[in-house]
Amino acid sequence: MQSAENEQTSLRRLDHLTFKGNLKHTRYGWLRLTPAYSVHLVADLLEKKWREGDVVLDPFCGTGTTALVCAERGIPCDTTDINHFLLWLARAKTAQYSAVHIAEFRDKAGIVTKAIRRSNGEGPWTPPLHQIEKWWSGDTLAALGRAMGAIRRIEKAVPTAVSDLMKVAFCRTMIDHANVSFGHQSMSFKKQDDRALTLPLGTADHDEVALTWARVALQLADSAGSEIRAVPTPILCDARDLRQRLDLDRYGCVITSPPYPNRMSYIRELRPYMYWLGYLNDGREAGELDWKAIGGTWGCATSNVAKWTPETPLEVPFGGFEKITENISDRSGVLGRYVSKYFHDMMGHCESLFAVVAPGGTVHYIVGNSKFYDVMLPVERIFAAMFEAVGFHGVTVETIRKRTSKKELFEFVVSAQKPG
Repeated sequence: MQSAENEQTSLRRLDHLTFKGNLKHTRYGWLRLTPAYSVHLVADLLEKKWREGDVVLDPFCGTGTTALVCAERGIPCDTTDINHFLLWLARAKTAQYSAVHIAEFRDKAGIVTKAIRRSNGEGPWTPPLHQIEKWWSGDTLAALGRAMGAIRRIEKAVPTAVSDLMKVAFCRTMIDHANVSFGHQSMSFKKQDDRALTLPLGTADHDEVALTWARVALQLADSAGSEIRAVPTPILCDARDLRQRLDLDRYGCVITSPPYPNRMSYIRELRPYMYWLGYLNDGREAGELDWKAIGGTWGCATSNVAKWTPETPLEVPFGGFEKITENISDRSGVLGRYVSKYFHDMMGHCESLFAVVAPGGTVHYIVGNSKFYDVMLPVERIFAAMFEAVGFHGVTVETIRKRTSKKELFEFVVSAQKPG
């Protein structure tokens, strides 16, 4: 065990391994969504653990961080998720954009700018997002609707690469003008009194939206020309059983960050993007998709968790796990079941993971511990125990960084190897 002094030194050394470290790196800052882990961390793991000829797997696609690091280095990579939108984003961020694609994107972006300012044109299209007026003012919403209407017309006549760049630019513009704190959809809504402060005096909403669109489009056009040496393969797949879509004994290196057991609903966080791009049409769809995802808690997923019992019992091989869930259940029965279901699903995931990893292959999971009321949930130790139980050996846990102001919460890398 390392000393407390050495551990603190290690944490200071690795504190840059956050999403903030991604923002200045080419395509990594294209769109900030759910909490993302650092490109530096992925690059460091690849440098130390990847072997020539290995195919990399990221079974929890997220924002496509692992896939993009691999793409820029010419490393073959498959990335899976249950969410079509996240797979689309990973594909868009890792695509090869030719000079012709970028030139056409610049040209069509100008058409969208004009559509945003054409306030006397046809009625704007807007998505069926519940209480959409909380997200955008009427004028801003109309400007965004005109932008999306133009994109929908244009995408019918342009290559997918051009359409994808336009949609990424729209998502950036849309969230920049949303009534959310700190320009991020996971934050709270701004107070009504604060919203008026976001526009310069005498500036119309549609002018501000047009200026943002033009700025974002220019940034995307500049970074889209960065070199992609290997195009990853996004695969729609339920992480609870990777064997449904992936070949056995295929992957020599796995680098991923699964959903944390902290009650965050990734579907809830992604709603504004998914509704605008047509991946969601109503709240029922959102809840059902969240229920299919590991750790989902949005909409009907909450009521489903409350009455959940496993169809096929899988014992979580961590001493004291039942006591932990019992202690949480004493304060909230739903949260106790939530934690039980999360690790039940993850246990199934680990079993299927072992089957698709190649002999001698390594796995590296970036996870964070959690706290429910006064009950600590040692996520990293539970993952380590699950890896050992399904057959991996050489399991290690490395502390990466302190996550929040709460002194108990940290981020870890749990690593293991499949016997050769």
